[in-house]
Amino acid sequence: MEDGSREGRRRGFLRMLGLVTAGVVASPGLVRADRIRVLGDGAGPDRLIAVGGVSPDFQRVVSATSVGEVRSHGPLTVFWLHARDQAPLDVATLEEARGQGSLSITERDQASVPELVVDNRGKLHVLLLAGEILVGGKQNRVLKEDILLPPASGPRNLSVYCVEQGRWNAGRKDFDSRGTLAAPSLRSQVMGRSDQSRVWAFINRSARAANADSPTGSYQQIYEQPEIKEHLKDVERGIDARPAPGAAGAAVFVGGALGSLDLFHSAGLFARQWPKLLRAHAIEAYRQPARQDSEEPRLRARVKELLAGAARVEGMVRGNAGVGQLFEFAVARARGAALVFEGRVIHSAIL
Repeated sequence: MEDGSREGRRRGFLRMLGLVTAGVVASPGLVRADRIRVLGDGAGPDRLIAVGGVSPDFQRVVSATSVGEVRSHGPLTVFWLHARDQAPLDVATLEEARGQGSLSITERDQASVPELVVDNRGKLHVLLLAGEILVGGKQNRVLKEDILLPPASGPRNLSVYCVEQGRWNAGRKDFDSRGTLAAPSLRSQVMGRSDQSRVWAFINRSARAANADSPTGSYQQIYEQPEIKEHLKDVERGIDARPAPGAAGAAVFVGGALGSLDLFHSAGLFARQWPKLLRAHAIEAYRQPARQDSEEPRLRARVKELLAGAARVEGMVRGNAGVGQLFEFAVARARGAALVFEGRVIHSAIL
């Protein structure tokens, strides 16, 4: 990702945070207590937003996270992250729930570009990640934020962006997953709530760079290119689609730039999510020059800086269509979000 655009997004996020904080916090002593009630999204009770506070659960988990061994291949450098055990929770991934037939994602009765309907009919919680590509419906979409759906959730609204500008037809109503995730640069745009036009512009640039012509402007087409498929296989052989034993996350760099830092509730959940994360990083690394070995100490120090900053960062806490809360923050020139549920950090990401 380009440092200038990343810095601009960070400043925009901090300005927004400052404006909201100024509007609801009367004095420094109220920073961690003030809350404002906003309208819910129809999936449950009104949501609460905490402004200018910390997340003790996130602090606890990040403070106990250590940086482990490194793997590298071409421009990619991966540092495995190890965290203390959290209270157990059975969580299914998007692909697992779809494969079991327990999760449905469909267009609304009155189809709308920025919203879909999701229903978890299964007995497990289901984690949907910001950046996951949904294929089908009137046009392909990408998820805006992490969602943890409870068992037997009932229909809930799902916030999305369009990632297929040139199609809007009455084909299939439902959506499926092909195990694809937006590359970190696009994922950052999505998590930062960019305008839909900016998302389309980014997709167009990415498609041109990958020679992925699509009559409908589909982001998924990048993953379907024969040359890209060979590139993904090469990266999976070089890095390994299986994480290091016990790792609960990874910090990945493309060249000298952070792709993302992802940390999951358990090593098992991370191992099941890692293949699509790795493929997304491989898309970002396509045709990028190889990393210099001398960069490794600096990159390791950068990971430690991110973790140390995240362990004391303040931000905003809000609800969404799932259960738990999203803790959103800015740290060390990067954007972050953590999905916290009943004392567990189900997933956190820094991009």
